[in-house]
Amino acid sequence: MYTPDTIGTPLAADSTRVMIFGSGELGKEVVIAFQRLGVEVHAVDRYEHAPAQQVAHFSYTIDMTDAEAVRELVAYVRPDYIVPEIEALATDILGEIEQAGVTVIPTARATQLTMDREGIRRLANEQLGLPTSAYRFASNFDQYVEAIAALGFPCVVKPLMSSSGKGQSVLRGPDDVAAAWDYAQTGGHTVQAPGAGSKKVIVERYVTFDYEITLLTVRSIDPVTGEDATWFCEPIGHKQHEGDYVESWQPARMSQVALENARSVAARITNALGGRGVFGVELFVAGDDVYFSEVSPRPHDTGMVTMASQRFSEFELHARAILGLPIDVTLTSPGASAVIYGGCESAAVRFGGLSQALAVPETDVRLFGKPNAHMRRRMGVALSTAPDVAQARERARSAAAAITVHACKEH
Repeated sequence: MYTPDTIGTPLAADSTRVMIFGSGELGKEVVIAFQRLGVEVHAVDRYEHAPAQQVAHFSYTIDMTDAEAVRELVAYVRPDYIVPEIEALATDILGEIEQAGVTVIPTARATQLTMDREGIRRLANEQLGLPTSAYRFASNFDQYVEAIAALGFPCVVKPLMSSSGKGQSVLRGPDDVAAAWDYAQTGGHTVQAPGAGSKKVIVERYVTFDYEITLLTVRSIDPVTGEDATWFCEPIGHKQHEGDYVESWQPARMSQVALENARSVAARITNALGGRGVFGVELFVAGDDVYFSEVSPRPHDTGMVTMASQRFSEFELHARAILGLPIDVTLTSPGASAVIYGGCESAAVRFGGLSQALAVPETDVRLFGKPNAHMRRRMGVALSTAPDVAQARERARSAAAAITVHACKEH
């Protein structure tokens, strides 16, 4: 993996270039982190004026699932690093690009595996032996019904590719079966099964757990030994609604045994994937037992809390890890985040209540700058610290509730 001895000047012939595929709110913070280290950043998305495009040195709008369009853009820009920040990407082309000498983060193979729930689940359970929920894959409706019969209710159905909970459903009984199938077919980026006429899904037995966490796991270079090394941020707790996170907090309370088990699972899956950067490892915890759920080879949405709680946020850690720079995962204060939703359907919005939100002690607000709003679209996040997690959560919720989103009138 390429590790620069020096960082070239942005906009110059010898600049160090990073190309980010996916320019949402997480990508925006990654762009800013790279720019603070003197890196030239090129942001790509499927629509114009995405959040990361607004702050990058250069921006491009293409169909990121079109392999030829991705190949042509990479050839034009000639980046040193490609940093995928979204699932809807032509991952098959990344191996070819990597072979041509461009560093793909964390690796082309890891990106392909983690953006496909079948690939990552088979790696975790069948190759590494990590504890997971029971599961089956289904390429058509009949196989889906058979999987439900084998696993029983309650169970969970997910598209093989999706983000922010899209396409996911919890099935409590027979009345949920048809609607959940339809939602999985339309709600994700799932690749169509060959000859199946339908999009493949995973059906999982519902795991009875006490809570779930994200364990941000950082892979980079130990500056003392020069060898690959792994760091763990303090565990992040989170609350979800229909698979999409609503709040997160750090540190999440868990027993020392559970924490050690969580770190073991996270280390094994990220070591198997390889490469460098931040991985968001999602885990279910029941007592001291830990079950692997999913892993993202990039900063995680629940990890936005680290912008308040850690010395270096997950985005700064991602940039540092990619460049082979020293890693510091120090937690500086208990913290929390709370999502600000659009709450309306509008091509543009205005935000009110900022003064009230920022008057909450130890609180900051990030408005993402998305060009249009939807009812459940994340438009911003409130970030708070406090002497303890409970108070930080209350502050973040209060600040998020103070923000009002208004649809702009059409002219």
